[in-house]
Amino acid sequence: MSEIKKAVKTSIDKIFAEQKCYALELRKSDYRQRLDVLERFQRVFNASLDKIYAAAAADFGKPEAEVAMAEIMPVVAELKHIRKNLKKWMKSERVMPTLTTFGTRSKIIKEPKGVTLVVSPWNYPFNLTFGPMMSSIAAGNTVIIKPSEMTPNMSGVISEIVTEAFRPEEVAIFEGKSEVASYLTSLPFDHIFFTGSPTVGKHVMAAAAKHLTSVTLELGGKSPVIIDKSADIKKTIGSIAWGKFTNNGQTCIAPDYLYVHESIKDRVISEMKACIEKQYGLGADARGNDDYCQVVNSNHHSRVSALIKDAQAKGGVVLTGGEMVKAGRFIAPTLIAGMSDDSAIMQEEIFGPVLPIITFSDLDEAVAYVNAKPKPLALYIYAQDKQAINKVLQETSAGGTCVNQTMMHFLHPNLPFGGVNNSGIGNSGGMWGFRAFSHERSVLVEKFSAASMLHPPYTPKVMKLIKTTMKMVS
Repeated sequence: MSEIKKAVKTSIDKIFAEQKCYALELRKSDYRQRLDVLERFQRVFNASLDKIYAAAAADFGKPEAEVAMAEIMPVVAELKHIRKNLKKWMKSERVMPTLTTFGTRSKIIKEPKGVTLVVSPWNYPFNLTFGPMMSSIAAGNTVIIKPSEMTPNMSGVISEIVTEAFRPEEVAIFEGKSEVASYLTSLPFDHIFFTGSPTVGKHVMAAAAKHLTSVTLELGGKSPVIIDKSADIKKTIGSIAWGKFTNNGQTCIAPDYLYVHESIKDRVISEMKACIEKQYGLGADARGNDDYCQVVNSNHHSRVSALIKDAQAKGGVVLTGGEMVKAGRFIAPTLIAGMSDDSAIMQEEIFGPVLPIITFSDLDEAVAYVNAKPKPLALYIYAQDKQAINKVLQETSAGGTCVNQTMMHFLHPNLPFGGVNNSGIGNSGGMWGFRAFSHERSVLVEKFSAASMLHPPYTPKVMKLIKTTMKMVS
């Protein structure tokens, strides 16, 4: 890895120092002051919509509908949710005394963590940069942003918005490659919010550990879809096709593979082909469809192409799709089945428009297969049988789950969004985003408690009081 340029390092150090000072002032901020900052951001964001659409099209051919639904709508919806709830979130919580603390008054106050870092990904740059940024501002922090270098046009617009909306001591942004991210994560931030792969997440966590910096890690993994024999197949497939091929499959909570009951496999495949044809066109026909975006860059195109070829070499049969064209970074919506479980496509997160299909004969088999893998960021179950649904929910673990739907849980402001173990640490969104960037501080105020009666010297009288107290609380 190349060294960070001296001028960039100097600039980062200067901004970091300025934010450390300003963060102390922000501890005294009320909800009105924080909302004023977010309102300033919203004005600039709303004035930049044309630039957002153009940048998304330039980087990987995102259709306007996907940009509106997945990049713009979540940001404006989150802003509205924060405006509505911030005063309530910031209120201290009264805590009732216990027998041993009788005579004291206690509360929990929500204080800002301080200077925070948001490292955002390339697949939904606006949504996954501004979402955590807004949560951090709402919690009373300063923010430094490191956007992805893989979508330069979108990162450029993010930089323009940040520079126009904020003073550097409030929110600053540093573009650049991995050496910039590495240097930033080496600094003693008060909190780091990272969205990306589990592999890079481990490096971020290791860097944060050197300063005992708290982290929120939004990672990924292989999110399974279990289709029970009781599922409504037509409705199921329409939902899965949308969830899988939106953004060309480059979504952390996209269905990664289908686990289908063997009795309905043929119907599922037939319906999936028909649905892909309706939404995007089969095979090379999808290349000319403006609703179907590109793989982000040539490296990812080569990576996903290699997954298909490896699966074919290990018994996989392409059921539809499989066309790979370097020009325009095109890979057709692809269904594949029959590959061995040790094929790379069944071991790695695909993050592309390829959907493996495997079958099970008994739901216990599907549950055991999922449990043998690292815990996924999302797990989807399609069934009409309530017992089957409850079995999957009770006997598996995942960051989040939709029943008879995909991905929609991310858009629900009253649900926490996050992973578990390999798929992430901590939650984001709504109240949970505010809490991720806040410290819940315990405050106890002495009024007239008898605690001093238990202080040394431990005379027989004091020991009797201690033992009496033990009996009372046990």
